[in-house]
Amino acid sequence: MALLTASGLLALAAPAEAGAASAHCGGRKVRTLTFTTGYVNVYKRNGTVCAMTFQKNPGRDRSMTVSVQARGLFPVPAAGVAPRSIGPVQTHAGHRCVRVKGSVGTGSISTGWILC
Repeated sequence: MALLTASGLLALAAPAEAGAASAHCGGRKVRTLTFTTGYVNVYKRNGTVCAMTFQKNPGRDRSMTVSVQARGLFPVPAAGVAPRSIGPVQTHAGHRCVRVKGSVGTGSISTGWILC
């Protein structure tokens, strides 16, 4: 039973790691979500949705997050401290709606279901 639990946790962690392997999102930019301290760019290509969070004033290390979730699936998050951006994270959404979240320092944004 412990082996099944461990393999399940690894399966959940794999999408975030796979999304973070690329240096940027591919595809067409479909949204820019702005908030007080930064913005999140959202891209889409062949049913895959990708997101990255950027600082409005890059250069200083700040705590940042980004997350993308296709309806019916788990969110794919990334978090860390960086001088410019965090991500990318991606999920295969197909024709499903997605929810995107991002933050830089104390500023943040969270969408409802978009790209339906």
